[in-house]
Amino acid sequence: MRAYERFLQYVKLDTQSDPNSDATPSTEKQRVLGQALVEEMTRMGLENVRMSDTCYVYGEIPPNVEGKPTLGLIAHMDTTPDLTGANVRPRIVERYDGGVIPLGDGGEVLDPARFPHLLRYVGQDLIVTDGTTLLGADDKAGVAEILTAAEIILTENRPHGRVAIGFTPDEEIGRGADHFDVAGFGADFAYTVDGGQLGELEYENFNAASAVVTVHGVNIHPGDAKDKMKNASLIALEFQSMLPPDQAPAHTSGYEGFYHLSRMEGSEELARLQYIVRDHDWDKFQEKKERLVRIARYLNETYGAGTVELALEDSYYNMKEKILPHMHLIENAKAAMASCGVTPQVIPIRGGTDGANLSYKGLPCPNLSTGGHNAHSRHEYIPVQSMDKATEILVELVRLYSL
Repeated sequence: MRAYERFLQYVKLDTQSDPNSDATPSTEKQRVLGQALVEEMTRMGLENVRMSDTCYVYGEIPPNVEGKPTLGLIAHMDTTPDLTGANVRPRIVERYDGGVIPLGDGGEVLDPARFPHLLRYVGQDLIVTDGTTLLGADDKAGVAEILTAAEIILTENRPHGRVAIGFTPDEEIGRGADHFDVAGFGADFAYTVDGGQLGELEYENFNAASAVVTVHGVNIHPGDAKDKMKNASLIALEFQSMLPPDQAPAHTSGYEGFYHLSRMEGSEELARLQYIVRDHDWDKFQEKKERLVRIARYLNETYGAGTVELALEDSYYNMKEKILPHMHLIENAKAAMASCGVTPQVIPIRGGTDGANLSYKGLPCPNLSTGGHNAHSRHEYIPVQSMDKATEILVELVRLYSL
């Protein structure tokens, strides 16, 4: 079975995670895909296949070459809360001709004028959405590519050391590594296979934090409000106005960090702002958090103690310092790509990955691309041929670690 065929089966299952849930997994529907993967992996002949109480799926390919390190391959099962992943209706555009691709009947299109990377795939077969949901290539494509590589290794008896395979829940809400059994997984090092155009290789990611600003106001009838009303919504807007506008995601790229206002709600009595804070540079990351603290302090001095509450929590850190002692991971990934006719592109991740937290838990874990584009979007797509190449790269990488 080819990777795209597996993928088309997986996207039928809604596995959207929920940032407002304190449970693990955050949504029970993730277990449905988890159990399906346990059954599939068992049929394929993987060993020690299991799903934990917290919905982590594990299995392994026993070695046919002894004395080699254990390589881990990891992907996540959930899809983003940003857009629905229910009732996904994928379609394959065969031999893409370089034109505008209609997505269903709602008027949504994939237009190379807006998404010029489409033109790289003229003549290839593109899996697209119907314009009403995301596709789920982030990261069901990674799951499909890992299991297709495992099937090739097993059925063709390719040379390999022990290969550990893991699939996580809740990566999209920053919790994918929280309950990962690093010791039980037993890998010396690993790769996540998670998003990005074919050839991308990432071992630098943002330092990340979340911030929730809660503003407490006083509501009085507006006709009698002079010197009495303290409008929480207006104070929340004042908080936002004190952040540098050029440090928003829409104005940053590469290694530049940002403050991202992801949600806001409020009334006169109570308002709330939710942010994510990101920077590759540790000192600039600390400066960004300190700015939030200073703004909250200033507003409390202005409007009274307790007006503004700031809940600030670190999410994950830049994995670079944990990867640098293991640069064979990067060099072997480059070699595997080159052997498969793919040009490696080492770039920083402008987002998060399970590999960041796993690296800090003692499992060095850079990220390999799946071949997907426009993640978290109704314009998401992935070329069938990119999935085939990503699978081929994984097989080659396993071979390199068996030498």
